[in-house]
Amino acid sequence: MKTILITDDKQEVRELVEVTFRGNYEIIQAESGSMAVEMAKKHKPDLILMDIMMPGEFDGLEATRILKNDSDTKDIIIVLLTAKGQQSDIESGLNCGADDYFKKPFSPLELIRKVDYLLDQS
Repeated sequence: MKTILITDDKQEVRELVEVTFRGNYEIIQAESGSMAVEMAKKHKPDLILMDIMMPGEFDGLEATRILKNDSDTKDIIIVLLTAKGQQSDIESGLNCGADDYFKKPFSPLELIRKVDYLLDQS
């Protein structure tokens, strides 16, 4: 079973995403960018759903940059989640190495389709 790491500082978002994918994927969670990097290195998920804006040591953009510049994690698919959806945020995320992005709030069905598609392509 493929693994998805959900990274968001809001527990309710992590739980919603987990419920959305339960049964189809193994789900692990992180509540910060630094925790996402740690969990990705330890568990090597197939895909990470990464919130851009998170408090703490570093945000989702920096976590993406770190993971994509590490030979052990560079091939993990990273999909950024953004509430703002501003073009500058999206461009910054893609420049950091993100593979795709998704705007919040999201339709669970659309998110499932995007994740399934990305994982089928890998």
